[in-house]
Amino acid sequence: MMFNQSLVRVRAGERTDRGGNTVKDWSPGAVSRLAVDQVNIQPSIQQEDVDEQRNAVVTGWHVQSAEGTNPDIRYDDRIEWDGMTLEVDGEVARWPELFTDAVHHIEFEMKRATG
Repeated sequence: MMFNQSLVRVRAGERTDRGGNTVKDWSPGAVSRLAVDQVNIQPSIQQEDVDEQRNAVVTGWHVQSAEGTNPDIRYDDRIEWDGMTLEVDGEVARWPELFTDAVHHIEFEMKRATG
């Protein structure tokens, strides 16, 4: 597998809402960005739902990092890639290295929903 692609992980900051609760803050000044290279990104799903109100399209990609990498990506992050802002879909799988506690690589799905 080739691991010559890159993406940017976007993580929300935090703010306090009117009720005193800590909530995610996706405003440009609050987010943190991390460039991640050595990944392989492949198409995984494309689904279209049509009803009277709209045409909804969900497109997804499978991401795998290179052997020996453990990028800091979580289920609640967003990903900037190929001119799009995508959502991590589900948990990030951290595959273990045999006979150690180290991470061999990670895998996750990301999706774009329109409509």
